[in-house]
Amino acid sequence: MSAASVEQPFDADEPFSLTAIADEIMERHPGYRVEIIAGHLLVTPSPDAPHARALTKLMRPFIAAGLDDGETEVLQSVAIKLPTGAEDYCIPDLVVVDADIDDHFIENNAYDPVCFRLVLEVTSGNWRDDLKTKVGAYAEAKVPVYLVVDRKHQRLHVLTEPAGSEYANHRVHAPGETVTLPDSIGAEVALDVEQIIRAGQKKAD
Repeated sequence: MSAASVEQPFDADEPFSLTAIADEIMERHPGYRVEIIAGHLLVTPSPDAPHARALTKLMRPFIAAGLDDGETEVLQSVAIKLPTGAEDYCIPDLVVVDADIDDHFIENNAYDPVCFRLVLEVTSGNWRDDLKTKVGAYAEAKVPVYLVVDRKHQRLHVLTEPAGSEYANHRVHAPGETVTLPDSIGAEVALDVEQIIRAGQKKAD
């Protein structure tokens, strides 16, 4: 799936609102994901089956580690409010959040980044946004751990230690490796990179 910036006409007499434009796009194109990062609209079509399959594989070790009970929850497509602009927010593919996330609602179905322990993106045609634009956004939001499943280059990126608009620690892992995530997310989680990357590829005919 690819992502594109969108220009939308608006009434010059009305206050300019990217949020209103984002809502209109989603209403006209059901299934599309619209995010606002640094004042720019990012529009992404519905994910394909391999993208969804990779997410299913990824959820299992987090749930098996007990992160979906007690102090934390494992959720999909929950918006995080970003500090990069008044209307800015992202919708990560998968998150580990504090169990009291409902108490951290801000607006427009977005939640305070303080309750996010991990955000994860599975790339599609928008892989550059996941590996560049969103890195700065999530770092500024002080999300402790950012994971990117790079399907194009078949790598798993683990970014930790947010510092300003970047992460001080960025490790890239290839198939054949097992990655143990920081215990700051609430439990020890080990990910099989090959299994995850394979799940994100189209099945052979």
